[in-house]
Amino acid sequence: MESDSFPPRLARGGKSIYGAPLGILMLEARFPRIPGDMGNGTTWPFPVLFRVVRGATPERVVVQGAPGLLAPFIEAARDLVDLGAEAITTNCGFLSLFQRELAEAVQVPVATSSLMQVPWVQATLPPGRRVGVVTVNKAGLTPRHLEAAGVPLDTPIAGTEDGREFFRVLIKAEKQDLDVALAEQDILEAGRALVAAHPEVGAIVLECTNMPPYAAALQDALGLPVYDIYSMICWFQAGLRPRRFG
Repeated sequence: MESDSFPPRLARGGKSIYGAPLGILMLEARFPRIPGDMGNGTTWPFPVLFRVVRGATPERVVVQGAPGLLAPFIEAARDLVDLGAEAITTNCGFLSLFQRELAEAVQVPVATSSLMQVPWVQATLPPGRRVGVVTVNKAGLTPRHLEAAGVPLDTPIAGTEDGREFFRVLIKAEKQDLDVALAEQDILEAGRALVAAHPEVGAIVLECTNMPPYAAALQDALGLPVYDIYSMICWFQAGLRPRRFG
């Protein structure tokens, strides 16, 4: 006779991969992805699913405006959801352009860009203070990108495109090796230039998903809060798998 005290355990199926609810759409690139980079698996304190979108090079997305790439990104996002992803993010802040279309296509939560944090961070600042953005390419960050992420068009922005290393390696693909110290200097110089030009800046949001390795150094240099794709995705994941207490 079966006991009502011990109901049978039922493991539910329907996915191909379990335990990794977050799917990350990756650009196609060959530069080093050091710890802290979104594309380094050791960056995340939880499992994630990666999917490279073929043809989506950094230059095509960041400099050229991602022409012809919406359909490949939708297909890749659907593949991740089919595998088991319960939410989708992307490996480039410039993909804010696809926020609405991706969310509509996959019908799960989608967070395409670190820039989506700008309104959240602004709400934390005292009167008279503003959020500033450090991006990999200021020239390519158009009003369309900002509007898609809910970023005010008059937001102070500084880029790294005139630097010695970061933009040359990650976007222009001039070489595969990365001088990490020089890349850090590019980020620091952009942040300092931003604050010098806009002393009202009270917090920084890093657009580029390759910038988290340098966020602590930038916070030390400026003495301001610094937010990036790591801070946003940890928040995103916390809703997918809330911590159990007690």
